[in-house]
Amino acid sequence: MTEIMKYEAQQRLKGTLTLLVVVSFYLALLVWLFPSIEAAGTSFEEYAQALPESLQAAFAIESITTIEGFLAAEIYQFIWILMLGLYVTYLGGGLIAGDIESGRIDLLLAAPVSRIRVVVEKFGSLLVPILAINVLMPVVVLAAVLSIGESLPAFDLVVLHAFSVPYLLLAAAIGLFLSVFFDRADIPQRAGLGVLFALFTLETVTYDTDIEWVGALSPTRYYDPAAILVDGEYDVAGALILLAATLLLVIASAEWFRRRDV
Repeated sequence: MTEIMKYEAQQRLKGTLTLLVVVSFYLALLVWLFPSIEAAGTSFEEYAQALPESLQAAFAIESITTIEGFLAAEIYQFIWILMLGLYVTYLGGGLIAGDIESGRIDLLLAAPVSRIRVVVEKFGSLLVPILAINVLMPVVVLAAVLSIGESLPAFDLVVLHAFSVPYLLLAAAIGLFLSVFFDRADIPQRAGLGVLFALFTLETVTYDTDIEWVGALSPTRYYDPAAILVDGEYDVAGALILLAATLLLVIASAEWFRRRDV
């Protein structure tokens, strides 16, 4: 029952390995820059306080002179929430539309396999990069932090990465949902990037305003790395909301693909 997912997962191994190497190097490099940030101390705090509150919240820079605040701002708010979110959304955007464009979908559907299974298993293949990076990166980050003489609560770091899985799954599901509507991969891929970035911006610009409730539409509302690393707060309800939204989008995508003419 998982032949499609196994095949798709195998096709993602090379890309996943490349991602792990690049992100590992970049994370280690950023962590090794922290001592110079810490030494600047007061000037960085003054700079952070001079920025609008929405930007301080969006990039979690209010505690940048601590290792926890530095990681939250420089690594997790930017790389995990924005860059990795955009990456998996892009991957999701090509899941169905890419096969339609190449004609490979005809071979799949000629086999005794339902359209719903095609959608679900293709989406499941994205667990390879999502789980791989969240299993390896805590080790890389912790090792880099220890190498500069700092310490970090290992449990908080593990929770941070565990809670990023629902966020990244939802980002991928956004791409998948767009993918089932088009016959060319580049359209849902670009649209997915635009949607996720727009949602990220929505949470930022509505922060501490009269329409702050609108930011509830953004996945970033439910995954806050700074709250976990700096304050030790775990938003279990937020993670469940992200998983529920992912499930709804996957179900909607599978149902639409089942009904559409390809």
